[in-house]
Amino acid sequence: MSQWSIAPVASAAEWDAFAERQPGFTHFHRIGWRDVIGRAFGHECLYLEARSPAGALGGVLPLVRVRSALFGHYLVSMPFLNYGGPLGDPGAVRALADGAAARAAADGAKLLELRSEVELPLDLPVSHRKITVLLDLAADRDGLWKGFSSKLRSQIRKPQKEGVEVRFGADQVDPFFQVFARHMRDLGTPVLPRRWFAEIAARFGDQVWFAAAWHQGRPVAGGVAFRWNDEIEITWASSLVEANKIAPNMLLYCAMMERGIAEGARTFNFGRCTPGSGTHRFKSQWGGRDQPLWWYQWTPGGRAASTPSPDQGAFSWGPRVWQRLPLPVANAIGPRIVRYLP
Repeated sequence: MSQWSIAPVASAAEWDAFAERQPGFTHFHRIGWRDVIGRAFGHECLYLEARSPAGALGGVLPLVRVRSALFGHYLVSMPFLNYGGPLGDPGAVRALADGAAARAAADGAKLLELRSEVELPLDLPVSHRKITVLLDLAADRDGLWKGFSSKLRSQIRKPQKEGVEVRFGADQVDPFFQVFARHMRDLGTPVLPRRWFAEIAARFGDQVWFAAAWHQGRPVAGGVAFRWNDEIEITWASSLVEANKIAPNMLLYCAMMERGIAEGARTFNFGRCTPGSGTHRFKSQWGGRDQPLWWYQWTPGGRAASTPSPDQGAFSWGPRVWQRLPLPVANAIGPRIVRYLP
């Protein structure tokens, strides 16, 4: 029997202070995400902690229930994001994972998925279907540029010569979303609601960077990045297809890196992607290194399962239909669907 007792979080301040000290901590372990997810989607957030017999906090696990009649019932840490999973003492981490699996079994969930940036001391099956690309940042802007190939420098200078300007700030939430919503429709994917990003901006302040690249008075690319420890991750990024010829996304990424260096970051994280995809190739051109993600899974009877994806046969028709929708229709319907696609 485990020495650890599992219970709901008792103190938000204690949770964050503990989590920030643990190996594998990411921004998405912060307890503020409980409020963001609850307000934006209304999902049940099961934030669990493990305590020793003496009452000392030894581990934390942010966990969210995503359930619908169409797509199924999932427990995910963390949905809509790249990382989560339990943190803390190895014994506490195992106890939290065991407790989450028991909860998933009792509740009839088809999948428990614990998404981690690093390997965890768990015996659960692990999926490496997603990776990230990490770039070690130079100490200054000159060092960053010297590390780029001549082709990459030329691609960054092109939007500069075209007059593209990158702006940061909370006032860039709407410009970013304008680009993001259009880009997601064009990809054939339902868009996350604007409220999701508004809640993120309101809750996390300077910990999140909203940016948009502007050309001739309108936004043509945008991104959202998070800072934790000495790492910057650009979690969402989009650009308009008609602006591809001036490559505004290249300047956007470079501006994110330069700001990171100015604020003392040492690693730039390009966010998750599928190995071998076009997105992976885009991220690789910056000279970073691939890192597999550790997504641990429990399913009833050990059956193979994953969260819903447009790549799955049952849903493969969706993108083709979605691309044909008028943008206002896609933006109205998309958030009602995507909230169940963790």
